[in-house]
Amino acid sequence: MNKAFVKESDQDEDDIPPELQLPKGSKNYITPAGHARLKSELTHLVKEERPEVVSIVSWAASNGDRSENGDYIYGKRRLREIDRRIRFLTKRLEIAEVVDPTRQTQDQVFFGATVTYCDQEGEERTVTIVGMDEIDMAKGHISWISPVARALLKAREGDLVSLRTPAGIQELEILEIRYQQLDN
Repeated sequence: MNKAFVKESDQDEDDIPPELQLPKGSKNYITPAGHARLKSELTHLVKEERPEVVSIVSWAASNGDRSENGDYIYGKRRLREIDRRIRFLTKRLEIAEVVDPTRQTQDQVFFGATVTYCDQEGEERTVTIVGMDEIDMAKGHISWISPVARALLKAREGDLVSLRTPAGIQELEILEIRYQQLDN
């Protein structure tokens, strides 16, 4: 089908949204649990979901007129989404550098650390520093390139670190650092 008749952006399908782009020259650090999760999603897409959608599109195409065939149109659209996600996951896994937090014996904050800190208002927070593809604010998983993580990196228990925020500089006191197995 001619692209003139299909509503698609001229944007490259492999464009990664800015919030998921890695800083230039940096590695894609990831925990073993995050790596397993991405690999599992890729396997599911390739072995289960994509073949299922391909069979629906094939069946819909055999029905004749494709211009008004909803199964065909939406199936092709879903197939493009799946292929885009497969390319993204493949690229991310190729450049991934797996770092196991349980092997860390540091008393400093590095990738994979679970850090409990106290802010100026006396509120305690616990965050785990993980890779870009593992961010989950509900679990307290923050990216290693986030402002909070960057402020905490290389600090030790009892240290005061400065965090730049839009409201100004905020002091954080590190209460505890631990390295533990992360859930899948």
